[in-house]
Amino acid sequence: MSFMLRVSAWRRSGNDPCSRRGFIQAGALGVGGLTLAEMTRLQAEGAVRSGAAGTSVILIWLSGGPGHMETWDPKPQAPAEYRGPLGAIETSVPGVQFSELMPRQAAIMQHLAVLRTVQHGSGDHTKGNHWMLTGFEGPAFNAPDNRVQRRPALGSAVARVRSSNRPGLPPYVAVPHLRGGTDNLFHYAAYLGGGWNPFIVNSDPNEKDFAVRNLTLQGDLTLERIADRRTLRGELDRLQRTSEREMRDLDEHQQSALDLLTSRRVRDSFDISREPDSLRDEYGRHTFGQSALLARRLVESGVTFVTVNCVPWDHHGSTGQYKTEEGARLLIPPLDRAIGALVKDLIDRRLYEKTLVVAMGEFGRTPRMNSNAGRDHWGNTFSVLFGCGGMRMGQTIGRSSPRGEHVVERPITPQDVAATVYHHLGINPRTTLFRDTLDRPLALVDDGEPIRELFG
Repeated sequence: MSFMLRVSAWRRSGNDPCSRRGFIQAGALGVGGLTLAEMTRLQAEGAVRSGAAGTSVILIWLSGGPGHMETWDPKPQAPAEYRGPLGAIETSVPGVQFSELMPRQAAIMQHLAVLRTVQHGSGDHTKGNHWMLTGFEGPAFNAPDNRVQRRPALGSAVARVRSSNRPGLPPYVAVPHLRGGTDNLFHYAAYLGGGWNPFIVNSDPNEKDFAVRNLTLQGDLTLERIADRRTLRGELDRLQRTSEREMRDLDEHQQSALDLLTSRRVRDSFDISREPDSLRDEYGRHTFGQSALLARRLVESGVTFVTVNCVPWDHHGSTGQYKTEEGARLLIPPLDRAIGALVKDLIDRRLYEKTLVVAMGEFGRTPRMNSNAGRDHWGNTFSVLFGCGGMRMGQTIGRSSPRGEHVVERPITPQDVAATVYHHLGINPRTTLFRDTLDRPLALVDDGEPIRELFG
């Protein structure tokens, strides 16, 4: 639904404009940036490193939690009930093995790095999602506030601090949607304000009739009607005098939302049909592959942070859920193809130096298989994949135990992962402070550090 149509529907509905629901219905599309004064201030305070201009992130989000032994940390010497049904293969880096279902990533391991000892200790989907997407522990699954996001997602924080790499583009985009997965709730801006939520494509780029819904005019709307903003602006000004922060967010971003809707540059960025068939085939004609290709188009156009939402990865083997081998053989090959093609494409286009690819879920899976030939939740050690030409690639960082149960050396926290993402983008998360709903100044990271093995 377009910006103007949403505002019209919201006004007719009588919804509270200060409520989250009312604000979302009002159509804040999460576009825009800091003012020049704000950006200058942040740079002066050391929050943004000037040398990081043009950097971007593609987060491949594996909601539900992929098994570390079926992906980037196989244990071929472990007993059968631990190593699972899949074998291991050698990679292009001597001594490093991946799952047999990841031949494309294995072939380019010299361009990748694997964090094998990420841990937060929780098997709770809700806590884990929040932890990995924000850097901070979230509410428990059975808590009364289990859908309340406590801290801003990485993408929202990046959008707020860095904006887009090119004027007129949204800074933070989600492809193809943010539905599905398990407790996949925490991709949003929290107290930063609704204007920094992701622009969600809500359409599968693998479909023949793929179109971005929020870039389509509906009903009797015309560009001429949308261009006439005077009445809307007056109404927003009136509401703002009695509203809270969320309505101020809407006022701040209304112009950018309208520009997004009418921009040819934005439409072209999302037009995946412009890619040659041979390249689309290389990524794979499935949702994983075409979403990864669209993510590359977006960062190349100037989007700073793209989340590719790949679901579902919660494979217990119980009724209604995949067994480990079934889920792995269904989901890992298209993921492997998509990541392999994405990295090669970024290298070929000379974008890899400034683009960080991250693939992760909220935790790993239990090292010992359960009685249903599945694996349950495991937050004691799991893997995160990094890829970036501007970092030291061709290495694994950390070592898990021979059965994949716990960290043997180099524990890595969710905040370390977050700090590394921010560092790549030139953001100092320790000195970047935003006030929460209680007016407390909170840093983007409390105690995490960029992963030193990736730099220098």
